[in-house]
Amino acid sequence: MQGIIGRKIGMTQVFDDEGRQVPVTVLEVGPCVVVQRKRQATDGYEAVQVGFIDQKKQRLSKAALTRFEKAGVAPKRELHEFVVDASSELKEGDEVKADFFDGTEFVDVSGVTKGRGFQGVVRRYRMGGGLSTHGSMSHRRIGSIGQNTSPARVFKGKKLPGQMGNVNRTQLNLKVIQVRADDNAILVRGAVPGPNGGLVVVRKSVKKAAKAS
Repeated sequence: MQGIIGRKIGMTQVFDDEGRQVPVTVLEVGPCVVVQRKRQATDGYEAVQVGFIDQKKQRLSKAALTRFEKAGVAPKRELHEFVVDASSELKEGDEVKADFFDGTEFVDVSGVTKGRGFQGVVRRYRMGGGLSTHGSMSHRRIGSIGQNTSPARVFKGKKLPGQMGNVNRTQLNLKVIQVRADDNAILVRGAVPGPNGGLVVVRKSVKKAAKAS
């Protein structure tokens, strides 16, 4: 199994074995329940669909509720699918907890960044802006973006004001500092995308694993 669904709790700091201060993000990972086991024979590929965070029955459609009842698990708010090997023994009703990361040194964390709304180029791209004095009328404006008669258009990819944030981002190769199985939490070095309380998907590092092999 590749990863697990989690939730960002917030940032804090811990001290390692050598007494050095380490900034960490606390992630609540699981318990995630297997809602559906997909197999090559019936679905064309091997995967498990896991659920995270309990959901009230009245907030689900009858079709969705039937899926959970068929699997024999409580309704879940968030669902995510992970590819597994054909030899995996995971089945409906099994739980995956924080101890899934025992022995894991690095993880990749995916989440949705904080939404900043519509922003100008000074904040969105950290542009310097115009003059502050001498009659300048372009303090935080982008300035001229036009072309001459040829090509007479604005090139694609031009940095302009627009929606900032609220996009999917993945932070790679975050070092796992601690695995706290009793609290269903792991501590990873550094920051991860999204606000406190935001959902994340935590996977065992792809690049580090490939490099090690």
